[in-house]
Amino acid sequence: MDDILEMREGGVLTLTFNRTAKRNALTAEMYARLADALQAAAADDAVRVVVFQGQAEMFSSGNDVGEFLQRPPADADAPVFRFLRAIAGLPQPALAAVCGPAVGIGTTLLLHCDLVYCGDNALFSLPFVNLGLCPEAASSVLLPQRIGWAAAAEKLLYGEPFAADEALQLGLVNRVLPPDEVNAFAQAQAAKLAARPAASLRATKALMRAPQRALVQQVMRDEAAEFERLLKGPAAREAFTAFLAKRKPDFSAL
Repeated sequence: MDDILEMREGGVLTLTFNRTAKRNALTAEMYARLADALQAAAADDAVRVVVFQGQAEMFSSGNDVGEFLQRPPADADAPVFRFLRAIAGLPQPALAAVCGPAVGIGTTLLLHCDLVYCGDNALFSLPFVNLGLCPEAASSVLLPQRIGWAAAAEKLLYGEPFAADEALQLGLVNRVLPPDEVNAFAQAQAAKLAARPAASLRATKALMRAPQRALVQQVMRDEAAEFERLLKGPAAREAFTAFLAKRKPDFSAL
């Protein structure tokens, strides 16, 4: 089964997370596929809008922990970092349809989307600190900008899940719908955008993103360096060991 499905219709490129047996946990191969698809789309005038989606039960449970421990990102050209650069630099409008769990990068990638629609079963989570790590995808700057400092600090420092209604209140998502309606609604919204002038869409997005473009790129580099350092540390080792052993981590000596 293909873990990333690509569909092009009417100027809309839809990228579907399709590793349902693993709750759409993302692997290096999936990141590479996503990065390649986005890079190709950026250079293709026929692609007017990009949509990310999962299923009515799940969006993404974040990184595949087992693979992540065995093959952590080695450098700036690792697939995950290629994907992050590609989504941050995507010139077309990007939409996301989110249902069920959106863990880690399943939430941070939404900060690079221009419109987000979610199911009332959506559950967002930024558990980086609880894994002995730090934020990624420039979320340490984009999340405070989007939802305010106090709310961002609460989400990033505690790493506790929050539901769709709170995400709507905070401005992280545009609309909450029944889960079985979300993907279709996002497709309809994408089709409406695709019918508008492509050059105007790209120009508008570029102008909206321009003031923070350089900052986002620098923060992503800083986060990646700190992430790599922390990943080798004792807190991350304890967190991941506890996760795989299905026990609560003990950070009392760390």
